[in-house]
Amino acid sequence: MTVESTAVTGMTGHTTGQEAVGRANQKLRTRTAIVQAAAELSWTGRDITMPEVARAALVSEATAYRYFPDLASLLQEAIAGQLPDAADALAAVADSDDPVIRMAAATEFLLRHILSRQGVVRALIAATITRPGRPTSRPGLRFALIDAALAPLNDTLGVTDPAALAQLKRDLAVVVSAEALFSLTDLHGLDPEEAIPSIVHTASVLTRAAVSSRPR
Repeated sequence: MTVESTAVTGMTGHTTGQEAVGRANQKLRTRTAIVQAAAELSWTGRDITMPEVARAALVSEATAYRYFPDLASLLQEAIAGQLPDAADALAAVADSDDPVIRMAAATEFLLRHILSRQGVVRALIAATITRPGRPTSRPGLRFALIDAALAPLNDTLGVTDPAALAQLKRDLAVVVSAEALFSLTDLHGLDPEEAIPSIVHTASVLTRAAVSSRPR
């Protein structure tokens, strides 16, 4: 009786269970193709647009927008799992407990990562500017790297003057950033190989000043 009912359903034009599963699988394949195309394009460093992602995924732009309301939401999913962690950033100075050395290494690592992925970074910055109230529109990688780089200060400055450590982290968040890098390259006209050392220098000066002023 169940088989007959299913057959009748198919003859009357209603969706069968098998057809529904087939459509769901097709939607999943399409969505996966869009995300994978965006992920691959994110590694090029070029500007990324929804039409370009759609072409790479072999779907129409309208189809891409049916799955993702905007480019930022697509890129967020596409780069999930691709971001480096603090261990990667500090690998070269893992044996050092000097916060200045560690902060310099973390800063250069982050800025070179931003430079290599600047297409996706710029797109996410644009989304943050146009929709400032949107939560988690950007990964915020800098904050984890700053925390890790300054970890040796947790038992010193963090104990004697936690407000000073918190302020240092806020100061560094302004400097160790894509915005700072693009300000120097786009507005000041510096080559990235000049801009990066300049920002590393600033981060080092800030960190050294905070360390030097702590009570002995």
